[in-house]
Amino acid sequence: MMTSYGSRFFTKTLYTKRKSTSSITFSLVRPHFSPSGSLHQVRAMATDSNSSAPFKKVQIQRDNTTFDAYVIGKDDAPGIVVLQEWWGVDFEIKNHAQKISQFDSGYKALIPDLYRGKVGLDVAEAQHLMEGLDWQGAVKDIEASVNWLKANGSQKVGVTGYCMGGALAIASSVLVPTIDAVVAFYGVPSSELADPVNAKAPVQAHFGELDNFVGFSDAKTGKALEAKLKESGVPNEVYIYPGVAHAFMNSSPEGVERRKNMGMNDEDADAVELAWTRFRSWMTRFLSV
Repeated sequence: MMTSYGSRFFTKTLYTKRKSTSSITFSLVRPHFSPSGSLHQVRAMATDSNSSAPFKKVQIQRDNTTFDAYVIGKDDAPGIVVLQEWWGVDFEIKNHAQKISQFDSGYKALIPDLYRGKVGLDVAEAQHLMEGLDWQGAVKDIEASVNWLKANGSQKVGVTGYCMGGALAIASSVLVPTIDAVVAFYGVPSSELADPVNAKAPVQAHFGELDNFVGFSDAKTGKALEAKLKESGVPNEVYIYPGVAHAFMNSSPEGVERRKNMGMNDEDADAVELAWTRFRSWMTRFLSV
């Protein structure tokens, strides 16, 4: 069940705007709530701003199920599986995958559709989708995606993810033996799904100092992850960025607006660029052939 593996920490600390006559305040929201009017504006943005990059849609089979995935980049390049936030396969995760595919001498980036075609267009929808996710099944999707890339020209394959996808990326470092490197952004799985002390692939992780999602992606959780990764013995790096909150890598105009609608008003282009530089260095180190 989803809430036993990842969402319980995340959904406990979601903030939504509540308008009063004098100011905008923030209230702690428990797992189920209705989106505010401002969040409905995201619906149009998510619908109208999908990346126009030339993604190729493929189908990948694992066990008795088949799922769609979206591929961009050089056919013979190292592969990187790019894991969605709780929104699903939307404009922002496609922005990240397109950017990754163009780094250095090029990568083949693949986004598995963990929600099977569904996209959360506001906070309530995204939360509902994340709570309904079979996380163990998602890890199997990641393993199948890694294997697909290795069977289709990528000698080495890394995994990266953001928010929900970051937690899944770290889980895959424990549970998917064919992964060569992981970079996770602001998300840590529960130890019930995968304890990072048992990581088998090199892990780099990024967190915002102001992240309020306690137990999931706050700075304290990042520090605890660092201790576990050191105990695991795998190569590891954990970075905490001053002055930024959750999802700070989402720097597109739509992504910035969506973060503001969730109460996250920080923007730091330097932090984003530094994180991408570290990402590139890590993937080059472990995926070069």
